[in-house]
Amino acid sequence: MSIAALLCCVALLFVLSVMSATTNRLFNASIPVYAACFVLSLIMLWGGIGHLLTSAADMEMVLPIGLAWTGAHFKLDALAAFFLVIVNLGVAAASFYALGYGRHEEAPHRVLPFYPAFIAAMNLVVLAGDAFTFLFAWEFMSLTSWALVMAHHREKENLHAGYVYIVMASFGTFMLLLAFALLAGPHGHYVFSEMRHNPVLSWRAALVLFLALLGAGSKAGIYPLHVWLPLAHPAAPSHVSGLMSGVMTKVAVYGFIRIVFGLLGGSGENGGMAVLTLGGITAVMGVLYALMQHDLKKLLAFSTVENIGIIFIGLGLALVFKTNGQDAFAALAFTAALFHVFNHSLFKSLLFFGAGAVQTAAQTRDMERLGGLIHRMPQTAFVFLVGCAAISALLPFNGFASEWLTFQAIIQGPVPSHWGLKMLVPASGAMLALAAALAAACFVKVYGIVFLGRPRTEKAKNAVETDRFSLTAMFMLALLCLLAGIFPGFVINVLTPTVREMTGAHMPHHAEGLTLVPVSAVRSSYNGLLVFAFMVFSAGLVALLARRLGGGTPRRAPAWDCGFPLEDPQTQYTAESFAQPIRRVFGRSLFRASERVEMPPPGSSAPARLVQESHDAAWEGIYDRISSRVFCVAERMDRFQFLSIRHYLGIVFLSLILLLGVLALWF
Repeated sequence: MSIAALLCCVALLFVLSVMSATTNRLFNASIPVYAACFVLSLIMLWGGIGHLLTSAADMEMVLPIGLAWTGAHFKLDALAAFFLVIVNLGVAAASFYALGYGRHEEAPHRVLPFYPAFIAAMNLVVLAGDAFTFLFAWEFMSLTSWALVMAHHREKENLHAGYVYIVMASFGTFMLLLAFALLAGPHGHYVFSEMRHNPVLSWRAALVLFLALLGAGSKAGIYPLHVWLPLAHPAAPSHVSGLMSGVMTKVAVYGFIRIVFGLLGGSGENGGMAVLTLGGITAVMGVLYALMQHDLKKLLAFSTVENIGIIFIGLGLALVFKTNGQDAFAALAFTAALFHVFNHSLFKSLLFFGAGAVQTAAQTRDMERLGGLIHRMPQTAFVFLVGCAAISALLPFNGFASEWLTFQAIIQGPVPSHWGLKMLVPASGAMLALAAALAAACFVKVYGIVFLGRPRTEKAKNAVETDRFSLTAMFMLALLCLLAGIFPGFVINVLTPTVREMTGAHMPHHAEGLTLVPVSAVRSSYNGLLVFAFMVFSAGLVALLARRLGGGTPRRAPAWDCGFPLEDPQTQYTAESFAQPIRRVFGRSLFRASERVEMPPPGSSAPARLVQESHDAAWEGIYDRISSRVFCVAERMDRFQFLSIRHYLGIVFLSLILLLGVLALWF
């Protein structure tokens, strides 16, 4: 498929956005809008897959818009094609899901005009071939997603979420603007191909990496720039939350890869160490935050932070190995990162769709008010269980394959000569292992509290199964999670052109697509189909023996009540109960968590209370302080609006003198 056809699809999405804005007041256009988005995303998905499978040559196109002297450049190479697949696979699933979920939307006229524009903007970011087009599409993506976050703006929490999100988005765009300014240099090379042939050196390269981490990392959710995720994702409609978490954060990862690997060409060992350190910290902190939550969508948002950390661990390792000339291991680490990008887009979209189905059925996201939904929503419970297993890196699903590949990059990689890396690489492996274990505990908590046990409220007790469109979308994502775990070799083969383009090497080709071989079959390999067959055979054998030895007749009995046969469902284990041991282990040092018991005096009928407190170190240590300083400066600057015309002219004159002085020193 040509790049012109892809841009035509993007243009049709913009037209669809304008049409939905003008007609949605007359009638509910949810079904035609989401159906059109589904069809257009499938077309662009096929274009990206076709480019990867055929290893087609790069395609470029210049339109006479944008900057007057350069125009708007668009390019489809292997990296753009892979992320085109990521974006449009997620969009196709979200749009099909929304055919059913959209009927429950309270204010469709606030969602439909921005939904196609959001999709178009994400595709434009991936296809952009110059800095101006990239930044324009990036900012448009931020604004349209902000509008979707503000769809239910009458709720106070959503207003706060929208404010924090737009501030962080503006900050990220400004950082990327500075990074592109350094890459463009004094001659103003805004086109990516020109930037690539004029690389920056020495301290400027380190500064570009730092700015890319701030700009793209803030959109992706790198700690401590993650603060908007747990606010914005719950505020947005669930199909939009799935797109923001499963797709938009991957567009941010694309931006980082495009700048650091594509335009900068590496950043030295120190840059790789910085990315590796941030990735490990992000993975651990994200899952710890998730464990403390009892809001289902907030928990999933923090889990996204953890998985972004895993991706950046792989990217950091790739930078380190590439700097040391170990191209084969750089390709292994980079493949692991891209594989996890693909996997996370699948199972996180699935989990957010499941959360939306639960919220619609039970009218709440609070896990303390759910329970027993496996009997009311059995199909949703099944696909949600698949998502929980995949994100917990359990066999035979895709999450295990990509995290195992990341571990292989850490374990099999050569021992680095730098003393810092000798400690940092094993430490990143330990943080990855800790994050994986805590993620499993987190989603045991999620599934147990939401779907198992007894319903804690009447609304949970009266919940009904979701619609067929939503179920079909979730079952398709669950199937892809299974297939990517059983046949990881096929995914690796598709990633080969992208990995070779960014690292100069690639993993061994998997002819049959079954056995995953990181470096050499002698050292380690993984056959997902064999593992799956063994699991099915073992489970079937156990079920057969249990049925034969148990008399052949199924028996139903009450669940074990731990010795307290009370009918009140409030006596069940709660989300807070699951989190308490983790909070006591990590909370004191990382969250300044504390617990105290308030006992009433003798003779009082007041109940005893357990008071728990925790603090967000990132929010209170960084953002609260910055906001207080900004308000302080704003109050002091407030006097400038009451000056006379003479004072204003004097300020303008002094500013002109200062700028002329800066120019004189610069040149």
